[in-house]
Amino acid sequence: MTASDPSRYRWLLHVDLDQFQVSVERLRSPELVDVPVIVGGNGDPTEARKVVTCASYEAREYGVRAGMPLRAAYRKMPDAVYLPLDLGAYDVASAEVMEVLRGYGHPVEVWGWDEAYLGVGSLDGGEPSLDDAEIAALATRIRADIRDECGLSSCVGISDNKQRAKMATGFAKRPNDSGSVVESPKVFLLDGRNWLDLMGERPTRDLWSVGPKTSAKLGRNGIELVQDLIGTPRDVLIALFGPHQGNWLYVLSRGGGDSTVTPEPWLARSHSKSQTFARDLHTYDEMRSAAADLLRDLLDQVVGEERMPFRVAVTVRTTTFFTRTKSHKLDAPTTDYDTLEAEVAELLTKFEIDRPVRLLGVRLDLETDETDSGPS
Repeated sequence: MTASDPSRYRWLLHVDLDQFQVSVERLRSPELVDVPVIVGGNGDPTEARKVVTCASYEAREYGVRAGMPLRAAYRKMPDAVYLPLDLGAYDVASAEVMEVLRGYGHPVEVWGWDEAYLGVGSLDGGEPSLDDAEIAALATRIRADIRDECGLSSCVGISDNKQRAKMATGFAKRPNDSGSVVESPKVFLLDGRNWLDLMGERPTRDLWSVGPKTSAKLGRNGIELVQDLIGTPRDVLIALFGPHQGNWLYVLSRGGGDSTVTPEPWLARSHSKSQTFARDLHTYDEMRSAAADLLRDLLDQVVGEERMPFRVAVTVRTTTFFTRTKSHKLDAPTTDYDTLEAEVAELLTKFEIDRPVRLLGVRLDLETDETDSGPS
């Protein structure tokens, strides 16, 4: 078995980072804490065809959700702080979290910037299993370490497969839900012992991977709740949805799912570095000097990893939180400081800045085997 082969585990822990992009922005700009923040697109809420990527809990209270058009969010909350996506910063923050998770010695399967699965207690290799209290203690320690080492908040769902662990995370986010064998804030265990009590009377839409079209079709056939789905014969579901989806719905409604974890090596697509200044910057020369310092530190990291930048980006945020990012694809990948500094300096000239600058960021997009070779 190779390092990337899947293995089955007694416990699957789903680690989910709270309001991830917003939390990363707040680490860089603490004054945004408790302020409604919406991240998406270029940070311009009037721009067409751009959507919300992440909304703070303060914005969610007003109905702003990920996937919503930015213009719709702006109509709901014109006074919120709108920020652009900073892919490099999120890559870096995510990598730090995943490194914390790998430090426990359990296999980690990364599902995105803000979520991953840990497999604990191999069923294939005879590893000793942990009991409820031990697995809850591990989940609680993971949350504490992510907070202490990365400054980010998280929830952990515990179960015996990925689908049920993902749903357990949903319960962990709702402090008023009860029925978990684990009594710990933001940690929740959902398995066969409490599955029917907690999920039986919920709509089928609450099952992970059941979308609105599937739940609507189930409803048209009198299957509204999870317990209704459990009571539906397998052959009826196969007749309605075909063998693949019909069998899956039969298994899923009973709490079944995938108990494997496939660890994959994580390779950042970019690295970035930003700085919020104690004294605002007013002139181009000040900004160029500050950006050059950021670039030098960033390049040291990239060279140390033996990576090769192929695109440079610069982010500018003014004192009014007006934030823009501009980027340029290099003529050829390079780690030459003078070449990259000239690119950064040129990008700075493209901003129309009429307010003092409080934050600067520099990002280097890095070559990978799947590097985008499209236009700049």
